[in-house]
Amino acid sequence: MTTSITDKTYKKLAIQVALNGLAFCVFDTLREQPIVLQHIHFDSFQRSGKVEDLFANVFSEHPELHDNYDEIVIIHSNNLSTFVPTALFDEEFLGSYLQYNTKVFETDFFAFDALPNYEMNNVYIPYINMNNFFIDHYGSFDYKHANSILVPQLLNISKNSDERKMFVHLSDSHFEIVVLQNKKLLFYNSFDYKTPEDFIYFVLFTAEQLQLNPEQFKLEVLGSISANDAFYQIAYKYIRNVSLLDVSEFKNSFTEKENREHFILLHS
Repeated sequence: MTTSITDKTYKKLAIQVALNGLAFCVFDTLREQPIVLQHIHFDSFQRSGKVEDLFANVFSEHPELHDNYDEIVIIHSNNLSTFVPTALFDEEFLGSYLQYNTKVFETDFFAFDALPNYEMNNVYIPYINMNNFFIDHYGSFDYKHANSILVPQLLNISKNSDERKMFVHLSDSHFEIVVLQNKKLLFYNSFDYKTPEDFIYFVLFTAEQLQLNPEQFKLEVLGSISANDAFYQIAYKYIRNVSLLDVSEFKNSFTEKENREHFILLHS
């Protein structure tokens, strides 16, 4: 990673990692624009191998990952996280916050991202083996959790709106439900799923618990979802006001589908 001002590249690299693959984006920091976007998926056979070997193969095939950058950020994408209000937060007890919604072990490493603008912290378990790979490759970098980007971005979108709105971000194996009202986080949770029926069950159950009427509340979806797939269609069947997140205002060279699918990475 570049440190000398004379070597400044005006480029930033963001890599989003998950158990089923990784995606990366190169940013031109002068123009504040993403200029390269790649997504590499590991199939079930590949995932049986070592992470180090899988990542090494990716690095051998993508020369952009070997360039010099002024800034490198690694984004951990999993459902091992929870938000804690600043008033209730104690850095000495990170594991205790997670034990209510995920299985934790004494050997787990815990981290947190401070979100002072929203008076909360995101506590999570990063992929240590992946971080170790990047340490060997880059030496130093910043890392954060995917939801530390997703939730603040959605909070910003919700400003000046007094209605309660539900957002759903769909990944390959889990999805997040975020309910907001005028830059206030009312609800956040992550759910594992396999079928569209799993998906709509958790959406409707959450709506019921929050007394959101499916005939009235607005649902916006983003991530790995499109208007033609089964997940969107089943949401459309049971919820009157469902739509894909509008990303038309994000000015870059990528498609709306790419901006919606890689919303987190492109806002890192």
